[in-house]
Parts: sequence; C-alpha cells; structure tokens
Amino acid sequence: MRQSVALDPTYAIPDLPPPGLTETPSVLKALARAHRFLAELKGRAATIPNQGILIDTLSLQEAKASSEIENIVTTQDELFQLNAFPESAGSPAAKEVARYRDALRYGYEEQRRLDGLLTNNMLIAMFRILKKSDGTFRETPGTALKNEGTGALVYIPPQDAKEVRDEMGALEKFINEDGDGADLDPLTRMAIIHHQFESIHPFPDGNGRIGRIINVLYLTRCGLLDIPILYLSRYITQNKAEYYRLLQAVRESGEWEEWLLYMLKGVEETAIETLRLVEAIRGLMAETKQRMRTEHPKIYSQDLLNNLFRHPYTRIEFVQEEIGVSRPTATKYLDELAEGGMLFKHREGRNNYYINRPLVALFVEREPEAG
Repeated sequence: MRQSVALDPTYAIPDLPPPGLTETPSVLKALARAHRFLAELKGRAATIPNQGILIDTLSLQEAKASSEIENIVTTQDELFQLNAFPESAGSPAAKEVARYRDALRYGYEEQRRLDGLLTNNMLIAMFRILKKSDGTFRETPGTALKNEGTGALVYIPPQDAKEVRDEMGALEKFINEDGDGADLDPLTRMAIIHHQFESIHPFPDGNGRIGRIINVLYLTRCGLLDIPILYLSRYITQNKAEYYRLLQAVRESGEWEEWLLYMLKGVEETAIETLRLVEAIRGLMAETKQRMRTEHPKIYSQDLLNNLFRHPYTRIEFVQEEIGVSRPTATKYLDELAEGGMLFKHREGRNNYYINRPLVALFVEREPEAG
C-alpha cells in the first residue's frame, strides 16, 4: 500500500449507512454523469447477440487488471492459452488470475440463482475458489496492513473473530436490503460497501480482489447492469496511490466526499472505456460476420461466430461443444477459416488452437504502456 501512516491505525467500523454521510452537490453531479454512461453501457451491451461473449472476455480482462493491483502479473497470451487449455502447466500468476475469473463467474451465477442476493456464504465460496483453500473469515488476531514501500503500520482491522463475523453480518444486511440508507443512490451505496468491506478486511488474503468483485455484482443486483461488465480495477491500478490514500482518509478523518467522488469518477471513466471496447467488439463481429457469409457461406452460422468471439483462442473441443457438431466437422470449420486468413492456427504440444487476432488486438491495445 502506498499510503500515509495514520497517527492511530485503529478505526471504529461505522454503522451503515455511516452517520453524517451526505450526498453533496459535487457528489450529486458526479452521480448524474456516472449514471448516464452506465445506462448507455447497459443498453449497448444488450446489442451483442450472445452475452456470454462479454461476460467471458471482459471477466478475464478484469481478472488480469485486478490481480495486477496485488502485484500478480501475467500476459494476455498466457491467459488466453490457459483459458484454452486449463489443464496445462501455466505460471502460478496466470493460474491465480484464472481463479479470480472463476470466482467472479461463480458469484454472478450464484447471484442469479438467488434472485440477486449477495450473501456472505457466496463471498466465502469465492474466496475459496480464489485461494484454493477451505478457509473462511479471519479467526485469529494479528492482521495489520502496512505500507508497501516503508513497511510502516497503516491500519489495524478488527481482530476478534466474532467482531469480524458481526460486521460482515451487518454489511450483508446493508447490501441486500432496501431499508436503511435506501435514500442513498445505489452508486453511493456501492462506494460505502467497498470501503466497509476493505476496512473489515474479513479474509486472511484476497480482500482487495473479492471487494472488487462485490462492486460489479452489486451493480447487477441493483439493475444498473444486466451482466457484470463494469470493472474498476484498471482505474484503480492507474490511480492506486490515490485509492489507498482516500481509503485511509475516511478512516482517519471521515473524508467521505473525496472517496465517493473518486469511486464515481471511476464508474464514469470505466463505463466510457468499456463502451468503446463493446462498440469495437460489436463492429468487429459485424465485419467478421459479413466476411464469413461472403467467403465461407457453407460453414457460416451465428453460433460459430459467437464461438470465435467468446474464445479469443478457440479450439476444436469448444466448437464441438458449443455448436453441437462432430470433431471432424469442427476441425474442418476452423481449418477452413485459418486457411482463409480469418484465424491463426497454432500448435501447442499435441493440440491446435486458433487465434482470433483482431479480437486479441483490441485487448492488447488497452494495455497500459510500460513505465
């Protein structure tokens, strides 16, 4: 953490909603902007013919960006390869990023099953997927957050196991009810929920990543998005020092307004960025569809097109399963597209996979420049 050192590293976890928190004129203006672009993103995403395309491709990008905040770094190529061959021996970093993606998917699917609820049992299950453990909320004292650079003590979260459980119970209630604090805007509530979760710091590890999953699942719970595609991790990565500074400013002096403005700006900027990406994917799909129908009319289908965009690195087994064709037919389809220059065929051990290079380029172009 790149944060200033608190004079008193303890912090009394507030009731929810936090007493005295108000939506100032500046916050209300920021809310209006954030809602505008969020609504536009929700509508634009609905124009993609198969929502699984956005869920799968963007969740992998979120997993990568969120993990980078915790200094877990991998490459697009390594991630796409691991996605195509999950049984392969990827790097520890790539495997941990993939587990983040799996935890996010689990949370979304479970939330849909529970009619929008976001429960502590779900959070514990996501933590177990992320960390490959059977752990739960912290049960032993000793957790303290320190400055990454200096090692100085910054913040001591609740130490008693019962207090952690009680605070998480209160947070679960706040997330899922429309009573206390219902007069607050959902985006304000999201920012409060994120700060409260990070301050409770309920897990031994992975709190930042689980907290960022909660953000987007809360947006789908509130109906601000239909599917989880707005991810704040890139914004936080690019403004990491400010993120930690403002987290601590709330703890030290109750500076909620700055924190809310930071999070709302993140929603606005991320919605704009995601809109551009969704529009680029939509345009590329339309272009690819026209080319397939013109150059490969005998094999064209919407299901095959969807497969090529759901899996930037696709393989024969994916086409078999998702289109319902035999292995020889799936092989024929992919080889024909590769021979026609629409896919790039690559061999990995005994297996082939097929790269949708223009789609991959869209994600690589979004990578921040080194240095």
